[in-house]
Amino acid sequence: MHEEIKKFNNEKKALIDSNASNHELQNAKQLFNEHSNKAKYSYNFSWMGRPIIAYPQDMLAMQEIIWDIKPDLIIEAGIAHGGSLVYYASLLELMGGDGYVLGLDIDIRKHNRDLIEAHPMMKRIKMIEGDSTSQEVANQVYELAKDKKRILVCLDSNHTHDHVLKELELYAPLTSVGSYCVVFDTIVEDLPADYMPGGRPWNPGNNPKTAVFEFLKSNDNFEIDKSIDHKILISVAPDGYLKRVK
Repeated sequence: MHEEIKKFNNEKKALIDSNASNHELQNAKQLFNEHSNKAKYSYNFSWMGRPIIAYPQDMLAMQEIIWDIKPDLIIEAGIAHGGSLVYYASLLELMGGDGYVLGLDIDIRKHNRDLIEAHPMMKRIKMIEGDSTSQEVANQVYELAKDKKRILVCLDSNHTHDHVLKELELYAPLTSVGSYCVVFDTIVEDLPADYMPGGRPWNPGNNPKTAVFEFLKSNDNFEIDKSIDHKILISVAPDGYLKRVK
């Protein structure tokens, strides 16, 4: 590696590491995360015409992960409007190869399905409609994954503790060593109760982050990659970037 590139990378790492102890920055992060979630900030963005319902910082983190891992399969539980399916598929398209995205959802609404299927990136997308925690859906996923060598898993469907824990038990084992199982909306644990207008079944104490912590108690194949949290700061997935280490 060229000395100047090595120097730049070392400086970047030092800056990222320092964010963890920067109290002003951490306080600003918490304030923005809380108020932006109340304002449904994640609904403001799209990718190639499809609403992505995600924070740009998380999507940039995902781009870096996908470039590093170069997965031949990305599994995502939770489709909604299909923006993240299209986003991941477009990154795979740019990298070449034959990788594709497999989306799971209990209810793929017709208008969303029609627009996803009409999208240019559909050539790298497959979808399964059904409960992601059912053995029937899991069997289909495992069949499609059986010959894949580099698998990335994303969980972004029902955000209750029990649902996410079941998804982790089913799909985290598919994650390749060195790759990630990314659990979105762990931020719920860090937000005030009933922060979302209209109410949701998940709240502090019952959410993806509590499921992550429960999962890690009995699974040492994964570790939380804190460096991603320290780098992007603004995220719906704090403590949710789980790297498979063995």
